[in-house]
Amino acid sequence: MDIIRDVLDNQLVDRNQHEMGKVDGVVMELEEGKPPRLAYIEVGVTTLANRVNPGLARWVAAIARKWGAKQTEPFRIPWSKVRDVGIDVEVDMEAEATPALAYEKWLRDRIIKRIPGAE
Repeated sequence: MDIIRDVLDNQLVDRNQHEMGKVDGVVMELEEGKPPRLAYIEVGVTTLANRVNPGLARWVAAIARKWGAKQTEPFRIPWSKVRDVGIDVEVDMEAEATPALAYEKWLRDRIIKRIPGAE
């Protein structure tokens, strides 16, 4: 499998096909004498910003904390929870029971709801 092509930036869905955002990062484990092993996929705006620039990621996390975001660290999903990789990346969990949607909920509650006519 080509991890970058098949996983990174693909839509992430839970076991009920509810969207959980995009796969923003992958985490590999390296052990001496063994091939690299895919350990986690990450979801979170700070991971996405870190792909552009680590300083940008720190700035995004700081602004999110200042504005009251509860979840600024990326959410890691163990690779063992990945059920299928196809058009979407399907994981064996419930989207609402995870912090994967924390940023979207925060944006909805703090920004979108304040736009006239948004509701």
